[in-house]
Amino acid sequence: MIKTRKIIMKPLLTEKMSHLEESERKYAFQVNPDSNKIDVKKAVEKKFDVKVSKVTTMNFQGKNKQLTMRSGGRPIRTSGRRSNWKKAIVTLQDGYTIDLFGMEAES
Repeated sequence: MIKTRKIIMKPLLTEKMSHLEESERKYAFQVNPDSNKIDVKKAVEKKFDVKVSKVTTMNFQGKNKQLTMRSGGRPIRTSGRRSNWKKAIVTLQDGYTIDLFGMEAES
């Protein structure tokens, strides 16, 4: 089993996810590719003190990339590969939210 702090790598903050947070209580995280849905659920519940009702995971394959730069007037071409990664979308139960920015709204 993977340690809790190594399962959740970072939250994914996009316009689409911010809309889903408001309307459907869904939050997206980049997670360790070796983790499964049960590990992700336990890690989110422990870290944010919430109740999770559903976890959906997706695997993404890294892309091949090429880079051309000039060194001493001559072009140097290199190629590489981006890492494979895994995304988890977590749906929370009614009444729970996650404050990813750590700010409280004042009224």
